[in-house]
Amino acid sequence: MRNSLNKLEKQQIISMLTFANAGGALVTTRKGALQSMPTTEEIHKLLETNIRNEDKYKPGVHFSPPSHWMNDPNGLVYYEGEYHLFYQYHPYSNKWGPMHWGHAVSPDLVHWEHRPIALFPDEHGAIFSGCCVVDWNNSSGLFEGSHGLVAIFTHADTCPKTGQPRQRQSLAYSRDKGRTWHKYEGNPVLAEEDLIDFRDPKVFWHPQSERWVMVLVAGDHARFYGSKNLIEWTLTGEFGKGEGSHDGVWECPDLFELPVGDSGRSKWVLIISIGDNPSIPEGSRTQYFIGEFDGNTFINDNWPDHIMWLDYGRDNYAGVTWSDIPEQDGRRVIIGWMSNWKYANETPTGAWRGAMTLPRVLSLTSRDEDVVLTQMPVREVEQLRKTSVSRDNITVMAETPFTLQTNGDLLEIEADIDLRSGNEVQIRLKSSGESETRIGYDAEREWLFMDRSNSGLTDFHSSFACEHGARLAPINGKIKLQIWLDRNAVEIYANEGLVVLTDQIFPEAPIERLEVSANSGQVVLNSFHIHALKSVPFPIGADEVPSRGNDA
Repeated sequence: MRNSLNKLEKQQIISMLTFANAGGALVTTRKGALQSMPTTEEIHKLLETNIRNEDKYKPGVHFSPPSHWMNDPNGLVYYEGEYHLFYQYHPYSNKWGPMHWGHAVSPDLVHWEHRPIALFPDEHGAIFSGCCVVDWNNSSGLFEGSHGLVAIFTHADTCPKTGQPRQRQSLAYSRDKGRTWHKYEGNPVLAEEDLIDFRDPKVFWHPQSERWVMVLVAGDHARFYGSKNLIEWTLTGEFGKGEGSHDGVWECPDLFELPVGDSGRSKWVLIISIGDNPSIPEGSRTQYFIGEFDGNTFINDNWPDHIMWLDYGRDNYAGVTWSDIPEQDGRRVIIGWMSNWKYANETPTGAWRGAMTLPRVLSLTSRDEDVVLTQMPVREVEQLRKTSVSRDNITVMAETPFTLQTNGDLLEIEADIDLRSGNEVQIRLKSSGESETRIGYDAEREWLFMDRSNSGLTDFHSSFACEHGARLAPINGKIKLQIWLDRNAVEIYANEGLVVLTDQIFPEAPIERLEVSANSGQVVLNSFHIHALKSVPFPIGADEVPSRGNDA
């Protein structure tokens, strides 16, 4: 048997494993034992669907895994000329399962190269979410007088004494720019036996207190710890019980300081993602708090019941920011998982499942005596523009819509819209046939909305087909939109990122026509630019075969 396997070519082995994986996927989604075993015909049918959807919905400009399941971004760090993106990864299925850390690197946040799996499950459990930092001064003692990367992550297993889920914090380190990883021999380094939900550490160096700070979440609140060496941690504070939204379990925190516009002052931002709650239609989403950090804990500037959302679409979750971006760059850049726990395991994407949002720059600005977060795509994405069409001063009425052939399914749209003589504008992204995705603004309600009810494939989950939106005040009777269209997603940035909506879509045919219309009166497109975008290849690095290496 062994000699027979040795004679197989690589592609033959891949085909066999793909067939077996498809059969396993059908088994695990059915009830029963032997009765659930699929027929050969059923497996081939699933494979054909996967291959078809692999090409149709594989993103052109958004990061996605080489294959199989991906969720939360992890370990975002910039080091020696490279942006690192780690992520929750199940390399043996297109559904959530035992978590690994997938890995990719980029010189510019746009062109990513897939790397081998960085962290595998071990005797302490699966590898849940976490972060990476550069230990510049070797405070950990792991780099023999030099510096390197330290990953701080959650180990997840079952407590042998109680049978309850158990989550503890552990370390891994890399001395070769993230190419190979070594688990710290003293793992785990932080445990709280009384807490079942205890995960997703985000760590940063706090110069004022001359120590590392860790923020993580424990079900209904965030906890803060301090350390001089990344190994020994002491609890310094808690925040969150009775503050903000508690529609679901708290997850994936982040904490950082940003200047407030050009005011000369700064504020701290605490980001908290919220897991799915069956009774809440929005599903999983992300809130943020504005306040102060005194080195021990976070202090909220707003009333406890004041809630601010990072994104008003359905598909931006678990977003965190890059560590160690150089000071001369000065940006705080975030990326999120572009899905929702309500239907993440069911999206019709084929052999792969999961994608990231565009990377975005976060800023603080003052609005109506409040300090709020804004976000816009990083400037590097503009290099993807290949051809552009521009129109100015176009008057649109109900009987005379503005229509444009798109000539491509990867688009960036910029629109400056005057609504002083009209009450609603709609931008329809149309496929051949009847399907369309609607983006609209109701001036009377000051309401920006997205409607994907008729966007293509929607029947894989009852919550997917919907219309949703957010309040957006016009500026002198005008709104400004930037829209990014990919094969499987739409991102909408309004009024320089003051309101953002991110949504997956699964059109049964590529978008081929764009139509702008008014319900009544007239609206004026002061300017309208549409850029066709280049598709980004995500190559696999030279060591494409995942290897455990020194990950022990």
